Amino acid sequence: MLLITALGAAWRVGYLIVAKADQPLLLNDSIYFSIQAGLNSEGQWFQEALTGQPGAEHGMLTSLYLTPWSIGAGDSVFPQRLAMTLLGITTVLVIGLTGRRLASPMGVAAAERTGLIAAAIAAVYPNLWINDSLVMSEPLAILLVALALFVAVGHHASPTVGSGALLGLLTGLGALTRSEIALLIPGFAIVSLISCRRRRMSIWPTVAIVSVGVATLVPWSVYNLSRFDEPVLLSTNDGNTLLGANCDISYYDDVGGWDLRCLGPLEAGPDASERSQQRRDAAFDYVAEHPGRVPVVVAARAGRLLDVYGLGSLVTLDVGEEKARWAVWAGVAAWWGLAIAAVAGWSVLSRAGIGARWWVVVPCAAVLLTAVLFYGAHRIRAPAEPSVVLLSAVAVDAVLGRRRHGTLVS
Repeated sequence: MLLITALGAAWRVGYLIVAKADQPLLLNDSIYFSIQAGLNSEGQWFQEALTGQPGAEHGMLTSLYLTPWSIGAGDSVFPQRLAMTLLGITTVLVIGLTGRRLASPMGVAAAERTGLIAAAIAAVYPNLWINDSLVMSEPLAILLVALALFVAVGHHASPTVGSGALLGLLTGLGALTRSEIALLIPGFAIVSLISCRRRRMSIWPTVAIVSVGVATLVPWSVYNLSRFDEPVLLSTNDGNTLLGANCDISYYDDVGGWDLRCLGPLEAGPDASERSQQRRDAAFDYVAEHPGRVPVVVAARAGRLLDVYGLGSLVTLDVGEEKARWAVWAGVAAWWGLAIAAVAGWSVLSRAGIGARWWVVVPCAAVLLTAVLFYGAHRIRAPAEPSVVLLSAVAVDAVLGRRRHGTLVS
């Protein structure tokens, strides 16, 4: 597994050096994370990138992680790109270890094989490594989800307050990276509660997930409530996200997507929270005025999430986020194969009676809900990619196992 991780690291570092080392940031979210991290390193904590006002357009953890990497970096973003690449390398190992833990009820040999296959898929899967040299939130979010799944599978085998608390901490940190990851807190809690009840156990492990998960969010939320005019819990980006996904362009032209032009010339408030409130109200008004179009848009969002609709738009959006066009298309092709394999992997776990499979699909359900409520894009799907890799690894091992068995019988 270490060898596979090293090979995955070699590819990521090579791609960073060859393709990304000298590439300037484009006008996308990477500008926000990069500048805010730089301001943090100078003692100007969590300000908007360009205005100097309090900033919480995105969760705080990505900028905080990048802060020490920004000290003395000046205008160079290479240290920040390297920092994100290291997260992607770690994710390969974590997914491999989680695959081994997930398949452990099927025997030591199957667990070892599945872990190696999961790590190998994670090492080469474009939808993972394509993010790892970007100054974006995805590498950190994916790693935290992978770590949460590792803990969750162990928690299923032996639910304790300690493992529940650790799971709550990881999901809380994930929510501080990408707000929608907060959905994993109730998702994991539901699975934990069902598991505890079936075993006639105390519900305290479930309580630990919820209480620690929420407690992890409290300091940032309290900090935001003290510095904005309107209430802000995790970020001020909800207004931008909602309005960009609920307008003429995203309802009739690029259906199910998100477009910066939808934000339009709305009058900005004196701070980001009021600006977000204005845009959120405008988005709700637009939805109320176009109720008949909502089912079509929701279906398009789901189709975009699954790469069966709006591929041209999705690729264009990714290219605007500094992703190479060829790599994006490679990710689409890989997704089609892995998505089918993941369904087969779920079936294998179901036939084997492995209850830990329910934990693995929680990120998938959270991502689907996020897309339905907001918009469909590869970035939205990112937190579910570890689950897809894990389930695919189970399916691959099952196929290889049948072939080995057939060879031995013959």
